[in-house]
Amino acid sequence: MSPLEFFADHTYRIVFAGTVVIGLVAGALGSFAYLRKQSLISDVISHAALPGTLIAFLTAVVVLGADGRSMLGLILGAVIVGTVAVLAANGLTQATKIRIDTAMAISLTVFFGAGMLLLRVISNGDYPGKGGIADYLFGNASVITVADLVTSAVVGGLALLVMVVFWKEFALRTFDPAHASAVGLRASAIDALMFTTIVIATVIGVKAVGLVLMVAFVITPPAAARQWTSTLRSMVALSAAIGAVGSGAGAYLSIVLEIPTGPAIVLTLFGIFALSIAASPRRSVIMRGLARARARAALRRELLAETEATLGGSVAGAGSDGSGAGAGSGGEHT
Repeated sequence: MSPLEFFADHTYRIVFAGTVVIGLVAGALGSFAYLRKQSLISDVISHAALPGTLIAFLTAVVVLGADGRSMLGLILGAVIVGTVAVLAANGLTQATKIRIDTAMAISLTVFFGAGMLLLRVISNGDYPGKGGIADYLFGNASVITVADLVTSAVVGGLALLVMVVFWKEFALRTFDPAHASAVGLRASAIDALMFTTIVIATVIGVKAVGLVLMVAFVITPPAAARQWTSTLRSMVALSAAIGAVGSGAGAYLSIVLEIPTGPAIVLTLFGIFALSIAASPRRSVIMRGLARARARAALRRELLAETEATLGGSVAGAGSDGSGAGAGSGGEHT
């Protein structure tokens, strides 16, 4: 299928645009999770998004008597529960001696277990519109509608706007938490705001990609962008671009090759990451190998030069000693 045929189809255009929006937002905001060494946090969020969406579904259907498949309602439920899961993991670390990775693993399993329980309740119950609710486990990009795309773009745009407005606070809290507290920034408020934007970046893609693979959208683009950049601003911009381009290319390949969209996007992003690891100018494996080889060659030349200088001095000294001895012997004979 040619690109012209691809973009002539309405469904394909929606899938392409939806995945590009998800990749762009997740790539930009995932940079902060990556730099704060909390890459697993997106996995916590995506798994906590399952009970959040299901609670939102049940609330809409049972309590409000409304459409339980509303994208805005599902995102709202996922954001609330995902934020609670992230704050619970960080709070557990601050209140106890448990490490952050352990706390995140506990939070992930607890919320995901609750989600699986709710999924069984909904599957066994008589709830209108419950068909396809299990797609949130593995995602299904083909079910993205225009309303879903608009909702994802608006909510993701608001998250990016928050990042721009609080850029200085996010950067200071990311790189120097102690200094941020010393200048009067409320660490808990900045953390809650930052993690809420990361939660939004994660949950808007759960319907299309699935909670299992969503972590790749949040972490792979900044990991690749870090190989090419040295400032936060350039890293966030490049990470957003990698997320958008990788997601769009993966969506196109999935339709052309007739393979699932989520895995195709994840493998495309991994290809960009592998290229970055291998070919970036300063941090790539190849360039670092060449630098080490040049350093070893320079050290070898320096050692050889010192050795030659030492041997030359020894030979000259021996020659000088021999001449003196010869002269002394000649004097005795004379």
